Amino acid sequence: MSKGLILVTGAGGFIGGHLVADLLKKGHRVRAVDHKPLDQWWQKFPQVESWSANLELLEECHKAVKGVSHVYNLAADMGGMGFIEQNKALCMLSVLINTHMLMAAKDAGVERFFYSSSACVYAAGKQTDPNVIALKEEDAYPAMPEDGYGWEKLFSERMCRHFTEDYGLQTRVARYHNVYGPQGTWKGGREKAPAAVCRKVAQAKISGDHRIEIWGDGLQTRSFQFIDDCVYGTQALMQSDIREPLNVGSSELVTINQLVDMAEEIAGIKLKRSYKLDAPKGVNGRNSDNSKILKLLGWEPSTRLFDGLTKTYAWIYDQIVTDAPCPSY
Repeated sequence: MSKGLILVTGAGGFIGGHLVADLLKKGHRVRAVDHKPLDQWWQKFPQVESWSANLELLEECHKAVKGVSHVYNLAADMGGMGFIEQNKALCMLSVLINTHMLMAAKDAGVERFFYSSSACVYAAGKQTDPNVIALKEEDAYPAMPEDGYGWEKLFSERMCRHFTEDYGLQTRVARYHNVYGPQGTWKGGREKAPAAVCRKVAQAKISGDHRIEIWGDGLQTRSFQFIDDCVYGTQALMQSDIREPLNVGSSELVTINQLVDMAEEIAGIKLKRSYKLDAPKGVNGRNSDNSKILKLLGWEPSTRLFDGLTKTYAWIYDQIVTDAPCPSY
């Protein structure tokens, strides 16, 4: 890792906030940038140079990368499945952020550039069965990603590749699989499944109304990666010589019903379930094949879902009890 200044974009968000915290613990100098006003950031640090900027604008990207050696580009307009299925154009506009960040990084002579992609780049035809075969990196082609959000991510991956080939900018790309944990959005429409389930279960426990609504039939399958593993894998990939996109996700496959089972066990209650079959639910099955990350890094995300969900539930329960504010993303 460079001893120079490190830029984290999307630093006011969930993953960005945790990444900044970890970089600080390791003694790095960090600049943190996000579009949200500072009072809406999930985590803020007095020793960090932090500011709000719209990185869809090229001139703002040039300001952000000035004097920077490494860039972690996590900035995007996104959320859980309910958000990305209903805001396809908005999600695709995030391509402006990565386009302008790459241009600015090239012009500034940045040493390395990390891009946070997503498992939504994978071809839909390989995710039709809940008993899904875990997705290998090559399964992104022939291309048929998640409409809107997935296309933006896949296009930006290719742009990173060509900035390396054509301009020599060293890029690294991680395909995140469903990252969850404390200090992230848990209500408001942008939250992801683990946070939504923890919130619903906690509200049921607090209110005494022991009912829960589940989007879809509950049989769809996913893997969920705890934030600590995500932060570790992100930095390990950045420091490596791996130039192709790499899965960074857990391989522990569960149904949404099983996710609810875990949250109920953690809360010590049992809820009556209803299923909203017309709600956005995404693909029927998605899991991370970790063969390549194990081969190239000798590591894979290993936090058990139950353990990570226990920490996430406790944090969300406290937010509800204290009526804490929840930034949108």
